[in-house]
Amino acid sequence: MKNVMSNKTAIVLYVLPSLLLVLFLIYIPIVLTGYYGLMDWSGVGQMKFIGLENYKKLIHDKLFWESTWHSVLLAIFSVLSLVGYLIVSLVLASKIKGANLFRKIYIIPMLMSSVAIAQLWIKIFDPMNGLINSLLSMFGIKDTPLWLADPDMALYAIFVPIVWQYAGFYIIIIYAALINVPQELIEAARIDGANAFQIAYKIKVPLISGVLKVLTILAVVGSLKYFDLIYVMTGGGPGHATEVIASYMYKEAFGKFNFGYGSAIGFGLLIISMGTTWMIQKMLRTNKE
Repeated sequence: MKNVMSNKTAIVLYVLPSLLLVLFLIYIPIVLTGYYGLMDWSGVGQMKFIGLENYKKLIHDKLFWESTWHSVLLAIFSVLSLVGYLIVSLVLASKIKGANLFRKIYIIPMLMSSVAIAQLWIKIFDPMNGLINSLLSMFGIKDTPLWLADPDMALYAIFVPIVWQYAGFYIIIIYAALINVPQELIEAARIDGANAFQIAYKIKVPLISGVLKVLTILAVVGSLKYFDLIYVMTGGGPGHATEVIASYMYKEAFGKFNFGYGSAIGFGLLIISMGTTWMIQKMLRTNKE
């Protein structure tokens, strides 16, 4: 091993494939997206250089900022849902009866495709025969909501299947962090008279704060670029009530064949995601200090 590490050629050969993958799958597409944003292009034929016109249009595009706000709301809700995931993980880590079964149940949505999940929740939200409205009718509620057809309610209704879809992912990671908390600390706290809540709040949560910070960043960035389930369930509607940045970009590029402006939207999404990640890291670092 020492001979390999001292051989610069061997190090380059080991690292080069990964560097090439990162270059071709991440950095080159980013550069090309920014470049196409400078063009007027329908996806076929000759490109026309128009400078920063697409980016100027983006800054003054009300629909883009409305879509951005919807993505931000989704990100806020995703971060808040981490509290619920943490509580569930704490309960599972307390070795309750049936914990293994519950862990397996939470993983099921992760194994399903987004299209299947979308179709399932479309049926659940169906205003006539859906499960939710049927239950509301059983309790005597006659004016049941039009969950996905009401502009004021559609976005919040979509939050539910999104949380359900990714619950298993976050719970498993938090649970894995919790079971690795040193048992000596927990036993010492119990001897000192600490109850379950105090152990969780003052020992377990602080010790897994690093994991929670990473999950916060993943939740925010993942929400900002979320697309598939929303597009299948509502297509960004009714009107533009559930339009997010990614769905707006898709419609411009592949619906209107305006690849130049679609690329500008994509580049704007990149900047927003990077800026948000930087702010979150700075806030978390400041709180730690």
